Amino acid sequence: MSMELILPIMLVSAGICVAGAGTHLYQWITSKQAELRYDGQTFLQVAGNLLMSFFCGPYIMLQLGWRHEADGSISMPAALVSAVVAFGWAFLSGLMFFGTYVAFL
Repeated sequence: MSMELILPIMLVSAGICVAGAGTHLYQWITSKQAELRYDGQTFLQVAGNLLMSFFCGPYIMLQLGWRHEADGSISMPAALVSAVVAFGWAFLSGLMFFGTYVAFL
């Protein structure tokens, strides 16, 4: 494997791991299904939903792509689009995670 690919793969992997851990932590604490949302009754709820959606978004996008159709099959275009969006999003959140980690080091 080329050395130029190791860093992007590591960033995407870290972004997916942070998103998955955050999603399951959110679902465990709130006992609700995690969704991409930006609504709320107060400013704190809106800010919390935006933060949760930003950090948990890649994992939620991957889950959305694997939903079954009415006949029980999985739509390949939906799965591919959700994977591309999720991995791009995970790259950015992984970059932020590692940037913050290195800044505090």
